[in-house]
Amino acid sequence: MSFTTTNNQFSLQIFDFLTICNMTDLKFLVSLGARIKELRIEKNMTQNELAIQCNFEKASMSRIESGKTNITVLTLRKISKALEVDIAEFFRA
Repeated sequence: MSFTTTNNQFSLQIFDFLTICNMTDLKFLVSLGARIKELRIEKNMTQNELAIQCNFEKASMSRIESGKTNITVLTLRKISKALEVDIAEFFRA
């Protein structure tokens, strides 16, 4: 199926994402990203500084913190090392 407008293509991508990922998974990713952001702010780091320490692009860190990407355990490990926290800290409220 092909659409002629960019808005329709974007809407289809959002629909596909929500179909693939149930809302529980989406809420989990958003919560995880928010916790990473909270810890980063506690450490007085900018998003760019954390991204550099993890060898990521700033845009990637932004997607992680907003819950728009499903990160790997190894990515969590890099972030935890850069923030100097145990991985378990990401899952504490």
